[in-house]
Order: sequence, then structure tokens, then C-alpha cells
Amino acid sequence: MIKKFAKLFFIIDFGVVLFCILSNNYLWLINTQVAFISSLFISLATFLSYKRNVAKRLENIDYDATLSNDRDEIDKIDDPYDLYSEDEINEKTEFSAKEIKDIIKEEKSKIKQNSIKNTIYTTTSFISIYRVVGYALLVFGFFSLSNNGIFSAMPYLAGLFIVPLSMLCAKFILK
Repeated sequence: MIKKFAKLFFIIDFGVVLFCILSNNYLWLINTQVAFISSLFISLATFLSYKRNVAKRLENIDYDATLSNDRDEIDKIDDPYDLYSEDEINEKTEFSAKEIKDIIKEEKSKIKQNSIKNTIYTTTSFISIYRVVGYALLVFGFFSLSNNGIFSAMPYLAGLFIVPLSMLCAKFILK
């Protein structure tokens, strides 16, 4: 899958390079290529880090817990008669207002715990060494162009948008 996207990245980039060479505008060529390479590196690093994160999560799934038929408390409130269950019909259960408030508080605390747990799991993807190197490359390229007096904002932004534009095109083409 990543090879299809990479082909499209380089086809669009080749078009930009060809345009810059034919128009004899080497300032645009340098700016777009510095931005394209750093943007490509950041995108690939992001993809690989999140792919690794998903694979790690899939290894840690407790399939017995996910396959159990236990109903959570919110489901008991939403469907007290268990009308949507595929199992046999359960007896009628009624909840008082206080019980419903307690159940909602308990479920909110579970959500808060899950968001903290999710933040810890995704931090490794966010602070991936590849992404850090990609952003360092972006900053280094920007300052290198700026210090040498050849930085131009429009071609630099055009180079940055080659990868997102390619992804957008790929969604329509590869669908």
C-alpha cells in the first residue's frame, strides 16, 4: 500500500521538478525539493510509528474479555429489557435516578482512565525518533534556505503540500 502512495508522491514531485526545470526557475526547485523531502520523511515516519502502535495494541488485546457477553452498565440503562440481545430474554430491571447517576459517574471515570491509558500508548507514536528526525530535517532545511538567502515562501509551501495533495489524489485514484 505504501508503495502505491510513494509512486504517486514521486510522480507529482517529478511533475513539479519538470515544471521548475522547464521554466528555468531553480529557486523554486530547491525550495520545493527541500520541503518535499522533509514532508515525505515526516509522513512516512508518522505512518510507520502508528502502524507499530496498532500492531502493539493488537498483540495486547484480551480476546476473552472482548468476546464475553457481559453487558455494561450503560447498555443496561439504554436497553433495560435486553430487547436487542441475541440471547434469551432477561427479566425486567428498573433503575432509580440515584442508580443511574452512580452508573454514569462510574462510566465517566472509566472513560477518563481510558483516555490517560490511550495517551500513554500513543505517546510512543507521537515521540517517535523518525518523526523527531523528520521535523528536525524540516527546521534545518528551512533555516539553511533562509540563511543562504534563497528561501521563498510560496515554493516552500508548495513543496510541503506535495505529500498531502498526493494523499488526497490517491484516495480518489486508488478507490
